[in-house]
Amino acid sequence: MPNLITENILSATTETGISVVPFLLCIATALLIGFLLALTYKKQGKSSPGFLVTLAILPTVVAMVILMVNGNIGAGVAVAGAFSLVRFRSVPGTAKEICAIFIAMAAGLAVGMGYLILAVLFTIILSIIEVFYNTEKMQNFYGHTQQKQLRITIPEDLDYADVFDDIFIKCFKSYELTEVKTTNLGSLFRLTYLVTLKDGIAEKKMLDEIRIRNGNLEISLSRPLNHNEL
Repeated sequence: MPNLITENILSATTETGISVVPFLLCIATALLIGFLLALTYKKQGKSSPGFLVTLAILPTVVAMVILMVNGNIGAGVAVAGAFSLVRFRSVPGTAKEICAIFIAMAAGLAVGMGYLILAVLFTIILSIIEVFYNTEKMQNFYGHTQQKQLRITIPEDLDYADVFDDIFIKCFKSYELTEVKTTNLGSLFRLTYLVTLKDGIAEKKMLDEIRIRNGNLEISLSRPLNHNEL
């Protein structure tokens, strides 16, 4: 009795071609896997609609490509070359998005090879693991931090070297001055810090203390533009 998990529904069609029923089963399974992946990453609340749609369709596309290759080495080499060009047309994503794309491609590959049950189990297991690692307890366990970008405008006569140190030590786990820029014809300095907030810090109170030091000039607190989520 063959192992149900590793049973290949296409094993009997490799010589004669792919019949309609196995083909429809593969497409339906790939669409189900894509839906599960998109639903999992939608729960994280940080993915764009375009990425979710791509994630939902990607397993089906990969499965279709593998079905068409069907043991043809020449076609496989051509497909590999075509897929290698996609990276030059894509925008760099976060670590989570890259991981999701690899999961979708791996599941689609398994579907295209005919291992439907294996592909579904793989998707369910990875989705559960993804949700588990994004719980608050696990984020605290492996060092989830509130890293942000702080920009402070100060007058030119204010020495920025240590004027905010006492506030920063009280409010931040770590801070680093990453850029100093002159503005307004040199009459002002714009300081950019990469900071990690301490737990329980009230941002408004912290910003009010900085406003007193910089003469109520412009202050902004935001996430770094080039951050990569864990």
